[in-house]
Amino acid sequence: MENTKLDPRPYREFAKEKLGFEFSDINLLITALTHRSYVNEHKKSAHEHNERLEFLGDAVLELVTSDFLFRNYDEPEGIMTAWRAALVRTESIGAAGRELGYTPLVRLSRGEKRDSRRAHDTIFADCFEAVIGAIYLDQGYAEAKAFIEKHILSKIDSIIEEGTWRDPKSYFQELAQKYDNETPVYRTIKEEGPDHNKTFTVNVYIGPVVKGTGTGHSKQEAQTVAAKAGIRAYRSAHPHDKNQKKP
Repeated sequence: MENTKLDPRPYREFAKEKLGFEFSDINLLITALTHRSYVNEHKKSAHEHNERLEFLGDAVLELVTSDFLFRNYDEPEGIMTAWRAALVRTESIGAAGRELGYTPLVRLSRGEKRDSRRAHDTIFADCFEAVIGAIYLDQGYAEAKAFIEKHILSKIDSIIEEGTWRDPKSYFQELAQKYDNETPVYRTIKEEGPDHNKTFTVNVYIGPVVKGTGTGHSKQEAQTVAAKAGIRAYRSAHPHDKNQKKP
């Protein structure tokens, strides 16, 4: 995996300081952090992007996560599937990548660098999976597993405690019916921006009361954000109800 005209020292330093080991083939890590757009823009100096490593890392991530949940929790398949989805969704692994601090090392085209935060979150999440693939190839399964345990599986307690594994709209409806005997109603109150990049603002009502507000690039996304706000409102109003936090 050749990457010419690139100083590998920042990547070596990152691996040593953040990952705790040195890559035998540092080009694996460089490739893991190389987006397709960069290769298209620098065809003479960059020859491989991270999509194959992402494919491999995704499989390793799913195996390690599934094995961990199976061995540590005696729950029905449906609940463990939801927990796994919460652990490995784009937002979760994108956030883990930002926390890890590799984002300045990600190689993007000039156009991609100017793109939205939302697009970057997906790119950084893909890079995280590619880094897993690179670690697996260079260091083996045990090191890849340890990396996943530290940066992903360590979040399982908070995911279960906070209920973020649930579908927010369904969970919010449960809480609304439990505490107010009402069904939530979502109303779009604002649409902004051009057709290709609209932003929607949605209120969710319990009776006449606005229980939460959310924005997103689709009505569905905005409704989900509003539902999460509503869940937080119910938790704040009923802090001692432990049943809220149980699966």
